[in-house]
Amino acid sequence: MASYIAELDLNNIVLRVLRAGDDIADKETWASNILGGTWKQTYIDGSQRKQFAGIGMVYDPVKDKFLNAQPYASWSLDASDDWQPPITRPTESEVYIDANTFYVTSWNESAYQADNTKGWKAYRSDDISENHTMYDWNGSSWILA
Repeated sequence: MASYIAELDLNNIVLRVLRAGDDIADKETWASNILGGTWKQTYIDGSQRKQFAGIGMVYDPVKDKFLNAQPYASWSLDASDDWQPPITRPTESEVYIDANTFYVTSWNESAYQADNTKGWKAYRSDDISENHTMYDWNGSSWILA
């Protein structure tokens, strides 16, 4: 199995990921000595350190895991170390209107900061106007914004 190492900056953000030779016993020390900087081994199958490292991800030295960067200030890590929004995202059945029409959803941090009952915004996929009619998710249904 191929081995990989991730270079970290001073804030433990992944800068790059390189393949390391399988013949190298201590890949992290080898990379630090040859290339300089701080390196952590990452596993393509996610069997260790939660998931395979990618550029922009964050290495948490306390948890010894590679985590996705926090997408928005209001989101927090759950028990599995995945980022979750403060308002539960609509389910698939709440997004699909019928087999061909759905709400195109996205998180709007500014809307949440202005009113913490809002955050999920959407427009209908069949809305072909230049200025889409926008909707807010109220926790149980879409309402006109």
